[in-house]
Amino acid sequence: MSRFAIHMLLHIFVPALVARIAYKQRFYWAWAMMLLTMLVDIDHLWANPVLEPSRCSIGFHLLHSYWAIGLYSLLFVFPKTRLVGLGLIIHMLLDGLDCMVMGF
Repeated sequence: MSRFAIHMLLHIFVPALVARIAYKQRFYWAWAMMLLTMLVDIDHLWANPVLEPSRCSIGFHLLHSYWAIGLYSLLFVFPKTRLVGLGLIIHMLLDGLDCMVMGF
């Protein structure tokens, strides 16, 4: 299995695991909300080339910038936006892990 496939599977299964542990009563809702935060990858469409497997997303794409990550952390603080913030933070952590695997 390729590194990209593993990365994508982690983006599906890590939010599922977190939803199962932290949101047992609302598992499907929580998982769906965290999966929707993957839309943050829309900023990849503004890059040239769109998909560059050897590029680190963190700090390169607008919605993967450090100020954006700070905003996602702020979303996590408030109960009404906590789930969205959590999904975005998980996404950034997984993208950061991918950068570390690539040696950035």
